[in-house]
Amino acid sequence: VAQMLVNKGKHTVILDNKPVEVTAQPVTLDKAIRVELHVTISGKEINVSDIPDLSIPDDWMRDKLELNFYKAGKGAAGEVKDVAYDRQSRTAAITFCKPGAAQSFVRCTEYPLFVNGRFFWLSVSPSTTMHSDKCQVYRGVSKKTLLLQGIPGIDEEDEESIQDMVEIHFQRPSNGGGEIEAIKYVLNRATWVCFEE
Repeated sequence: VAQMLVNKGKHTVILDNKPVEVTAQPVTLDKAIRVELHVTISGKEINVSDIPDLSIPDDWMRDKLELNFYKAGKGAAGEVKDVAYDRQSRTAAITFCKPGAAQSFVRCTEYPLFVNGRFFWLSVSPSTTMHSDKCQVYRGVSKKTLLLQGIPGIDEEDEESIQDMVEIHFQRPSNGGGEIEAIKYVLNRATWVCFEE
């Protein structure tokens, strides 16, 4: 519908009982980027954050984390191969020996840690790798939206009335219109009309 109205070009719309010549123009969409994003979730590694900053050596904290996740209760993940701990960011990457071991923590966003008789909650998330593919930059023209120019400036309180009159005109099949999804009058500028599929 929008494309047929754009092809016709000029339209006479009755606004406040006066015929007004408006021009239907295509709406050019801003430049966009389309990209495929591939995400791989590790079956052997998890990320841990919110590790408490305690006054114990880094290697002790690594040992505490290793023991804590090795004895992971009912969803036991098994033997830990490596703990890459960073005190400054209060994070760690924990790698298990057994493939699929990290799946035990997929639905677990918080995990308890007991250190020196104190209890803390650690944030746990799956380790992921991402890469993008098929990146395309494009600009297009909307197939269901048109821009109407030539509508005279009106007072702000008449904005809804103008939108109604434009909608009535462009919904009528006799005017080449169709069902309208949305319409927006921008004060003293133009009106965008978006048709349903």
